[in-house]
Amino acid sequence: MRIFNKYQPLLIAKYVKTFFSGRLYIHGRGAFSYARGILVMPENADDRHRRTVQEVNRLIGKMQAPAEAM
Repeated sequence: MRIFNKYQPLLIAKYVKTFFSGRLYIHGRGAFSYARGILVMPENADDRHRRTVQEVNRLIGKMQAPAEAM
């Protein structure tokens, strides 16, 4: 289990994408699990959990998308 002392969405997204499955804790936000390279919504998710999961998963999606041709 990795513990993040600050909420840094890009750093968390890189970590989740790299390690693919496991658990993490974000100070001030709570515990999360991730599988298949994305954060999983907890069963008892409150609004803060939902926003965090959506933001981190959106960043992961942007990292996986191919770069646009110029």
